[in-house]
Amino acid sequence: MKTLLLLRHAKSSWADPGRADHDRELNRRGEKAAPFMGRYLRQHELVPDLIWCSTAARAVQTLGLLGRDFATDADVIYNEDLYMASERVLLENLHHTHEDAKHVMFIGHNPGIEIFAQSLYGGGNIQAREIMARKYPTCGLAHFEFDVDHWGEITPGSGRLIDFIKVKDLQAIKISAEPITQ
Repeated sequence: MKTLLLLRHAKSSWADPGRADHDRELNRRGEKAAPFMGRYLRQHELVPDLIWCSTAARAVQTLGLLGRDFATDADVIYNEDLYMASERVLLENLHHTHEDAKHVMFIGHNPGIEIFAQSLYGGGNIQAREIMARKYPTCGLAHFEFDVDHWGEITPGSGRLIDFIKVKDLQAIKISAEPITQ
């Protein structure tokens, strides 16, 4: 069994229109959102073994704000190819994941992350899929499981969507103060 988390970077700033897109950093809203997602991931024991992260400033910043657990417990691969990557590039990178990793996270960008998530869906939480299909907001997270032994066996339509999490919903239930019970 393999677990895949697809995280869109947190909200970025457009304050400096002359700045290259790759170098755009998070705005205040994004800086507040990422720690909420980090707490959610820790509370649900979803801290990954390996993280593939775009080299764009906003993706790297999002990773840093998830919390210390993500820097010490997970290996991180910063890959420039993940900046604005297509679903094909994301799948190719996933196929190159070392087999020791059971729980993997990608931190990337739309539209690639959203299209990739939609393409992987082969069943699971239909309500989460409908929410994900309506909008994949910044700092949105798709949680998939795959009944495979090797990352290279993952194909479009082979994932079971466990949940789709939006920071807006986490903030509404005050995840920072109360653990979630399911």
